[in-house]
Amino acid sequence: MIPRLVLAVVLAAAIGGSGAFAVEPSERLADPALEARARALSQELRCLVCQNQSIDESNADLAHDLRVLLRQRLVAGDTDQQVLDYLTARYGLFVLLDPPFAPATYLLWLAPPALILGAGAFLVLRARRRRADPEPPALTEEERARAALLLGERG
Repeated sequence: MIPRLVLAVVLAAAIGGSGAFAVEPSERLADPALEARARALSQELRCLVCQNQSIDESNADLAHDLRVLLRQRLVAGDTDQQVLDYLTARYGLFVLLDPPFAPATYLLWLAPPALILGAGAFLVLRARRRRADPEPPALTEEERARAALLLGERG
């Protein structure tokens, strides 16, 4: 029962979430080639309000402003890279959904693998310590006699 429910939820999210774009008809450019470039670029830029959505998917006012600015730059004749450079200079590397591997983003790129490796090393060391527990010390003659006496009285 539960696997079917999970499958249904995942399927509904996959089908329903794919067509959700926030580009308004008033934003669209008349030239289909420029509009295609604008859509491709807007999928590479992060909504600074939503943070996990591209500006192409976001309904936030700032995302709308960024879409309009992007289209204005394309109409003015900027190349795709010039548009990205302009927006990066204005808003920082955080505006890119896939930031470059640069000194400013080393922590962003290297922290997840470092955390995974650190957690793996911790688990391996912990597992080795558990296996390496020493044998309990042997009983002395006095302790054996006492254990035999106790076990004999109960048995």
